[in-house]
Amino acid sequence: MGGLQERALTHPLDPLDAGEIEAAAGACRRRDLGEDSRFVTIALLEPDKRALLEWERGGAEPDREAEVVILDRSARETVEATVAVGSGEVTRWVRRSDVQPMAVVSELVEAEQAVLLDPEFQAAMARRGVTDMGIVQVDAWPAGHFGPDEETGQRLCRAVAFLKPAPGDSEWAHPVDGVIVLLDLNTLEVLRVDDHGVVPIPPESGNFDVAAGAPLRDDIAPLLITQPQGPGFTLEGHLLRWQRWQLHVGFTPREGLVLNRVGYEDGGRLRPILYRASLSEMVVPYGDPSPMHYFKNAFDGGENGVGLAASPLTRGCDCLGEIAYLDAVVSDPSGAPVPIPNAICIHEEDVGVLWRHIEWRDGSGEVRRSRRLVVSSFSAIGNYDYGFFWYLYQDGMIEFEVKLTGVLSTGAVAPGVQPEHGTLVAPGLNAMVHQHFFNMRLDMDVDGQRNAVDEVWTESLPPGAANPHGNAFRPQRQRLATEHAARRTVDTRSARWWEIVNPGRLHRLGQPIAYRLVPGETTFPFAQPDAPVSKRAGFIRQHLWVTPYRRDERYAAGEYPNLHPGGAGLPEWTSADRPIDGEDIVVWYTFGHHHVPRPEDWPVMPVATAGFKLKPVGFFERNPALDVPPSEPDSDHHC
Repeated sequence: MGGLQERALTHPLDPLDAGEIEAAAGACRRRDLGEDSRFVTIALLEPDKRALLEWERGGAEPDREAEVVILDRSARETVEATVAVGSGEVTRWVRRSDVQPMAVVSELVEAEQAVLLDPEFQAAMARRGVTDMGIVQVDAWPAGHFGPDEETGQRLCRAVAFLKPAPGDSEWAHPVDGVIVLLDLNTLEVLRVDDHGVVPIPPESGNFDVAAGAPLRDDIAPLLITQPQGPGFTLEGHLLRWQRWQLHVGFTPREGLVLNRVGYEDGGRLRPILYRASLSEMVVPYGDPSPMHYFKNAFDGGENGVGLAASPLTRGCDCLGEIAYLDAVVSDPSGAPVPIPNAICIHEEDVGVLWRHIEWRDGSGEVRRSRRLVVSSFSAIGNYDYGFFWYLYQDGMIEFEVKLTGVLSTGAVAPGVQPEHGTLVAPGLNAMVHQHFFNMRLDMDVDGQRNAVDEVWTESLPPGAANPHGNAFRPQRQRLATEHAARRTVDTRSARWWEIVNPGRLHRLGQPIAYRLVPGETTFPFAQPDAPVSKRAGFIRQHLWVTPYRRDERYAAGEYPNLHPGGAGLPEWTSADRPIDGEDIVVWYTFGHHHVPRPEDWPVMPVATAGFKLKPVGFFERNPALDVPPSEPDSDHHC
């Protein structure tokens, strides 16, 4: 990994800049594209892993390429292109009619206008006493895939409506229940307006601005975080160094924040842990079977783009302390670059005690405080806001956490009705029960590329000679040899976790070095196994999947989950049952947040969190945080 230190400012994994995006789009425009074509994504085509590692060892720098996805609306085709950034040559140009790329913002805006102008929709609104289309907001949802012939093979959305009585009001407080529109996004033709009956529109405001919160608390004292000598990390381009850690920070339109080449300096050697870590897919299935809500299964990665939805971060609001930011650049439907300033925030946090022991006999001992490096971003996707936070710790631990906030997705219920599949959060306002599933793609290189995965659990011994006092229990371990064997779920009764081991590297006590994947909050899907969402998001049926590294196996639900019938991604790849013991492996971890809304989640949600940890197991010879110095004395006290 030494090459990272020498070539930080021209790293092959740096995201495309504005000029490269413009050049790639220009090269594609010179091909046979229809006038109403839309650029969906323009991103760096990352070099093959072998080529990158060879470059780090002093070899040739990999060619810099852009991968471009274009929607040719008139031809009803998806174009996949590869552009050599240096020469502007289009080296790959493939037209496909069998897939649908993610929706772009301009499509959703056009869909809203088409629905608002539709006479049948206007008539349905009039039946509810709404004649001013200026206060109606239409939200186009991905249509999903539910089988009817008239809904197969087209680029569809399902649109629902809300009222926004005044600019700045929260539309989610005023859902228009009973009306749903099916629309062709290519032609902007309204195919069907279904009216399932009038339900009163909830009248109560759901605003959450300063005025809505008044009177504000006046007993909050200032809390200042200062580092007089500046931050403890350095950032050169996208190369980040903090204490013993080194990594490259990346960003893509689909995944958002990406960590590359994560390593820890130990004994003068930078030891690799993760080659690449990213959110590969996320899906939010709702549990309400009614015609208004059954289709709500948003794939926010493959249908919307987590990176495309990234929000600029504000000092003192989203991040606090001595901060460094990284900007991002995505593209609009015309192929023009769109900057996202302050898309990624980097800072340090104090996180309490790192380690401590005090002798009870004489009061002597040692205490060390812990701090962590935080690399984070936020994406605003529809009604939800998601924060994606990577934490690096002084003891070699890595943690990933999603912060879920924003506004609940809502529907209306008749007066006096208690919703069966949701919670009343205001009079007549139903917040539906739902789940959030996140799949992380973890390309593990634990001190080298040849890794394996052991499942570790704990068992109680039965009463008998080996357990005369009934207290005995012990850990057990099993190597997961193939992809089928590695389809596993969390089991808290056995304290199950998984360890990514390097069989060729033993620590001084004779066991393979490892990193332990420790599940945090998670859940199981409640949708039936043969439900459309279960077919399309097969990755949610298992918490753990393991595959051998393949450059083109990138997203847990496949490249194009939008309107896909299902089966793509991890279920398809792992059906080959390839060997994974001692291979260059990718660990895919799915975790979930189960959300039965509370009245306290309205009108805006306090942050909920879910995630996991990667903890070293024998990776170090002893506690690697022994060298953390004592804290500076506070007045007359010392640690």
